[in-house]
Amino acid sequence: MKRLCIGFILLALLPASQLQAQAPSKQDLLRSIRETRSAEEAQMRAREQAFLQEQGQQQQRMAAAVRERDQLQASADALDAQFQQQSEALAAVKAELNERSGNLGELFGVVRQGAGDTRSQWQDSLLNSRFPERLKELDALAQSQRIPQVEQLEQFWYRLQQDMTASGEISRYDAAVVDRHGQTRQQAVIGVGPFVALSEQQYLNYQPDSQQLLLLERQPQGTSLIGDFAAPHEGLADLWIDPSRGNVLDQLQRKPQLLERVTQGGIVGYVIIVLGVLGILLALARLFWLQGVQRRVDRQTADLDHLQDNNPLGRVLSVIGNNPRLEELDTLELKLDEAILKETPALERWQGLIKLLAAVAPLLGLLGTVTGMIATFQAITQYGTGDPKLMADGISQALVTTVLGLIAAIPLLFMHSLVAARSKALIQLLEQQSAGLIALHLGGGDKPRD
Repeated sequence: MKRLCIGFILLALLPASQLQAQAPSKQDLLRSIRETRSAEEAQMRAREQAFLQEQGQQQQRMAAAVRERDQLQASADALDAQFQQQSEALAAVKAELNERSGNLGELFGVVRQGAGDTRSQWQDSLLNSRFPERLKELDALAQSQRIPQVEQLEQFWYRLQQDMTASGEISRYDAAVVDRHGQTRQQAVIGVGPFVALSEQQYLNYQPDSQQLLLLERQPQGTSLIGDFAAPHEGLADLWIDPSRGNVLDQLQRKPQLLERVTQGGIVGYVIIVLGVLGILLALARLFWLQGVQRRVDRQTADLDHLQDNNPLGRVLSVIGNNPRLEELDTLELKLDEAILKETPALERWQGLIKLLAAVAPLLGLLGTVTGMIATFQAITQYGTGDPKLMADGISQALVTTVLGLIAAIPLLFMHSLVAARSKALIQLLEQQSAGLIALHLGGGDKPRD
């Protein structure tokens, strides 16, 4: 109808001349209106049919949803009734259990507590590698909410008796052993009570987490006795055991070796070691050289008639010749002093450096102590004092550098004293021989002989 009205409006707005030129016949206009109206009515009927059809489907879906809701409600009511019934049955069973147990409830409580205490005592026991199933039995007995059966009580008693018996005997059994490369394999193990376990002439350590035996990285003393102990024999055999049941062996693994101790000193520790070794080598070289000079001087002292220039004494005495004149005796002392002064630097060479290294070593140790304590306080600032292991690195550096500084300084002081004493003895010998020579020439006698 809207389209028909718009058509009439357009026709009214057109000029008369144009309407006359384009005006269709009345029959065509009437036919066009009828066709348009028929098409619109057909379209509206189709829409009405589609709406009615969709309304029917919605009603069907709604009915299905209602049926599903009713089914779920019925199921929920059934489950609620079943829950209520089971709750009443559980309350009745508990009441019956309390009535039947009576005074035995306290007894069974003591049994559960005993099983828990025994479980905590046996947790780190070496015997678990021989009887690995006993911990599970104790867990089941300690965590059970039911009255233990007679069989369980007998099994608990049997495990206690088994532990007492195994604690005093030497046994051989197969167990999983982890070697140093992390490989696990079954090996023949010799167990000496709960104290030590041996395999292939080496000591083993029990790991409670994995319930496996671990080959010790650092073997204690007494491994040479394992072969004789494991071999078939009659009578007694010696063997080192750990009376603390593994604690001593565990502490042995945590004890750092010498190289690990040195590494804890850090860069300062390495510098101290280098300076200490350098000073000791220098002092030893000077001692060997002075020893050779001493031998040559001794030979020259025994033969003053033939002066040689391969020793300080020969070079000092050669400045005056074999027959000094009397008018030269007033300058003889000056010449000898000059010759002695010329020989002194060679005899005292490197003594100042050795003394300096002996003084610097403890100072470097003090420097390492300060830097280690700084690192310790930084760890305390960041992580607090809850875990002492976080402060171990700084404390280790402080202590190790102090020890290294003292170890380097003490022998260097002794070496410096020895080198200085040797060189001083040679210088005194030169002065003594020079004074004797002067006295000899003043007296007009022969050269002194020692």
